Amino acid sequence: MREPMVDIRQLWSIFQSPMGERVIHENLDLTIEAGEILSLVGGSGTGKTVLLRQILGLEQAARGEIRVLGLPVTALAKQGAAAHVGMLFQQGALFSAFTVLENIAFPLRELKVFPPSVIDEAAMIKLRMVGLDADAAHKMPSQLSGGMVKRVALARALIMDPPLLLLDEPTAGLDPESADGLCALLAAMHRDMGLTVVMVTHDLDTIFELSTRIAVLADRRVIVAGKPADVLTFEHPFVHDFFLGERGRRAVTALRKPPRPPAAFHSL
Repeated sequence: MREPMVDIRQLWSIFQSPMGERVIHENLDLTIEAGEILSLVGGSGTGKTVLLRQILGLEQAARGEIRVLGLPVTALAKQGAAAHVGMLFQQGALFSAFTVLENIAFPLRELKVFPPSVIDEAAMIKLRMVGLDADAAHKMPSQLSGGMVKRVALARALIMDPPLLLLDEPTAGLDPESADGLCALLAAMHRDMGLTVVMVTHDLDTIFELSTRIAVLADRRVIVAGKPADVLTFEHPFVHDFFLGERGRRAVTALRKPPRPPAAFHSL
């Protein structure tokens, strides 16, 4: 039997506040299989981004276990998590003093293993992979549109060819056309590269367009995880308000429209 890509068991996330301890997650369980696009949804304060950061190894849970690729996440971090897990942060998190190419190349350069020419070539390949041309390579982040920032950050997340990609609000702040373009790109990459994707988003269009499964965080745990159609029938106030309100009904209706043609994508 194949190991899950991510296996979370009995997870507790506890933070200190002026009012004392604040429990975010309590006995949280979640399994993510290889090849999925799993969307994490939940209300404000339910710890969606916290969970992403714990999977990446940037934060440590108070109790419980997270295994990624069959290894405890602490062991994975010691090996260099970037080789196994790519992360697209909500605002892109590009280095403002680096060019586009330098931002993409940064994780490879930090390894101090490959010659500069190989690193630059790999970065250019990833730049083209996310739909940008060579003219963007020497631009600074301040010269980029919001959609271009997301694409550059995505290229950097993929520079080490990780099997697992984490996305924190990938379409936040984008206009509808840019958001649609990024979703089409992510769908093509998932299909052609066999990526496993874990995505935090409030964007219902993105959720229904990309997700193979949805996990709902509420009551300090994952209350339901399943295919979108199954999650919609789960009885819980958050599920009803989030998915079955006016915005949710519009997104579900949009599912019945013919799918858009896939974005151009150049495989390695």
